[in-house]
Amino acid sequence: MTTTLPPAASPADGAPSALTLGLPWLLADIGGTNARFGWIDNAADAAAHRVSEVRTLPVAGHATLADAASAYLEGLAGAAQAAGRAWQPPRKAALAVATAITGDLVSFTNSPWSFSRQALQARLGLDALLVLNDFEALALSLPTLGAEQLRPHGALPQAAGTLAVIGPGTGLGVGAVTLTPAGWQALPGEGGHVTLAAANDFEAEILRLARREFEHVSGERFLSGTGLPLMHRCVAEALGTPSLELTPPEIIERGLAGSDAACSRTIDSFCAMLGGVAGNLALTLGARSGVFIGGGIVPRLGERFFASEFRARFEAKGRFRGYLEGVPTAVITDTLAALRGSSLALGQHRGH
Repeated sequence: MTTTLPPAASPADGAPSALTLGLPWLLADIGGTNARFGWIDNAADAAAHRVSEVRTLPVAGHATLADAASAYLEGLAGAAQAAGRAWQPPRKAALAVATAITGDLVSFTNSPWSFSRQALQARLGLDALLVLNDFEALALSLPTLGAEQLRPHGALPQAAGTLAVIGPGTGLGVGAVTLTPAGWQALPGEGGHVTLAAANDFEAEILRLARREFEHVSGERFLSGTGLPLMHRCVAEALGTPSLELTPPEIIERGLAGSDAACSRTIDSFCAMLGGVAGNLALTLGARSGVFIGGGIVPRLGERFFASEFRARFEAKGRFRGYLEGVPTAVITDTLAALRGSSLALGQHRGH
C-alpha cells in the first residue's frame, strides 16, 4: 500500500475531536527482534503526533503479535486501574511491520510471527486496523524531523521534493516520501534486498566468500543485524584470521574497542558498503532533499560512523559525484520516529 498525507490542517480548519478521530489509538513499530508499542488517547496528542506509554517487548517473549499487543494493553489497563484512572481499549490501531504487505496474511521476514489482519482486528476489538511497512511509517515521519532528532553529515535535509531512508536493524529497511500536490506520499519498497555490489577488490572477495553460502547476496545479507555475523566470517577469512562465532553486539563492541582486527574491518566495510547502497537509493529516487539513516545499528557506532567511508562512498558515483555531493545525509537519533509516522498515517486513514 502507499499512504498520502495531506498538508496539516490549519487552526482555522477546526481541531477534530477525540470522537471524530476514533481515539484511543494503539501504535506499534514491529521489527524482527523487538515490538515497540505506543498510545494516543486525546485529540491534542493526536494532532501533535505525540506518542505516550511507549513499551518495548521482545518478539521472542511472545508467541504471536496478538499476544504481545494484548500484554501491552493489559499493562496499560492495569496501570490505569491502580491509579484510579478511567481507561478505554483502543478503537483504532496502526502497525508498522518489518515485511512486505500483500494481503490479509502478514508474515514477518526476520521473525516467526505472522497474523491475519482481519483476525487481529477482531481479537483486539478495533473499529479500524491499518498495517503498513515499517519503513513506510518511518518515511512518513521524515518531513517532521528537526535538528534535535537528527545527526547530519554537514547540512540538514530539507522537507521538500523527495526524501529517502535506509536503516540497518534486524534487517535492512528502505523507504521514501515525495511531496505531491495532495501532500506527502509514501513510497514503500523492499530495497534492502537489492543485489549488493563491491567497490574494491576486498569487497569483491568477501562477496565471493558469501556466495558460497547464498546464491544471492543482498544488501541485507551483510548490512543488518542478521547479516553482521556472515559479513564478519567473510572478512575474517579474507584477512586470513580465525573466524570466531560472534553475535552482532560482540562484533560491534570488539570493533569499536579496536581489540579485534576482523571486527574492526567489518565495521569499516559495513559503513562503506552502506554508503554505496544509500548513494544508489538517492540516485534511483532522485532524493535530492536528503537521505536519512535509521535502524538500530548505526547509532551504536557513534563517532566511528561519522569518521568512516560512508559519506565518501555515498558520493563515489563517477560522473554523478557532483549530484550526490549536494544531497544531505543524516542519522535519525529519535527512536520514536516510526511510531509517529504510524500516527500520521492513522490520522488520515478513512478505511476500516
